[in-house]
Amino acid sequence: MAIIINLDVMMAKRKKGLTELAGEVDITLANLSILKNNKAKAIRLGTLNAICKALDCQPGDILQYVEDEEETTEKEDGKK
Repeated sequence: MAIIINLDVMMAKRKKGLTELAGEVDITLANLSILKNNKAKAIRLGTLNAICKALDCQPGDILQYVEDEEETTEKEDGKK
């Protein structure tokens, strides 16, 4: 996956637990856990907005782009 979700890092920096953040964001513990453990395939902008508001951070503090090894190998081999 090329997008990494660093929600656990921001939660630790802000000293917020899963239950507390889930209540503030109005999201289920299960869905927040999926985001926290980097298992999510998508996130709604409204959810991202609520998380950023609750953690007093920017989306870039939570989301990080990392190039896949597979993509890097394809570029080096001249494939598309």
